[in-house]
Amino acid sequence: MAVDDGETLRAVDPGQDLHEWQSTRASLEEEAESSPDAVLSELAELVERMLVARGYDVTDPVARAGDERDVVVTYLAARETAERAELGEASRGDVEAALDDLRSVFDTIAAG
Repeated sequence: MAVDDGETLRAVDPGQDLHEWQSTRASLEEEAESSPDAVLSELAELVERMLVARGYDVTDPVARAGDERDVVVTYLAARETAERAELGEASRGDVEAALDDLRSVFDTIAAG
């Protein structure tokens, strides 16, 4: 598999990506209790990188209507909550729900 990171086209080992993603998630989970708003934004960024690496186009409305619509829609809703949290406009319950949704998307992509 090859990925265009905007600068160079590089070969990617899916197993290496998975290990990196799991390591990043583990460190974020350690911070989630004390700083859920910040972790929400970071987890959303991680999940977005995962989606893009697995071929999802989170910016294409047609892709949002495809077979994997639920995955993208769930991610986008959580991303919107992360943006509101950064502005101080999301409740703790909204943040916790978005974190749970991103964990679910993470698990779906990691299993795929």
